[in-house]
Amino acid sequence: MPSTLLELCEFREEIRKSRFITLAGPITSAADAAAFIERHSDPGATHNCWAWKIAGQYRSNDDGEPGGTAGRPILAAIEAQDCDQVVVLVIRWYGGIQLGTGGLARAYGGGANKCLQQAGKRLLVQRDDYTCSCTFAELALVKLRLAEAEGLVLAEQFTANGVDLQIAVGADHVALLRQQLADLSRGRIRLQAQ
Repeated sequence: MPSTLLELCEFREEIRKSRFITLAGPITSAADAAAFIERHSDPGATHNCWAWKIAGQYRSNDDGEPGGTAGRPILAAIEAQDCDQVVVLVIRWYGGIQLGTGGLARAYGGGANKCLQQAGKRLLVQRDDYTCSCTFAELALVKLRLAEAEGLVLAEQFTANGVDLQIAVGADHVALLRQQLADLSRGRIRLQAQ
């Protein structure tokens, strides 16, 4: 099951006099990735190479290194670690010794791998969207049952009769939550898939 990072992670190493700093962090959108790369890139460095992945979307950049020697190995490291919603930036200061294309790929991919291996991670739970309605008095208990099912409240709208909720719940928790909400309300609260 894919996981994302809990927070920013950093890994540093020197390979044949070239300095590499690898930074990895959690993201939720392409805009987050662009902001991370802009915020952490060093304009004084020789190269700022990066890759990010969010579900089926991904991008990578070699930033002047020979094609396929930086961005792709970084992306391969993200996929090898089964990470998602992650951006990795590898900053390189050239040390005067050529690494060759194989050496570059190993340096960029290896740094990304080591950084992601030591990073704190959390599993990404796949959730489906549902709606339900409850009374004001039931709202606290509905939210408690939802939290126990590792669900999320996406939106709530207060009406004259109670509260309309839009929620997200993992598939393995739906049946139990559906039963708990029915028991709580004598069958009145029903989860409806969106």
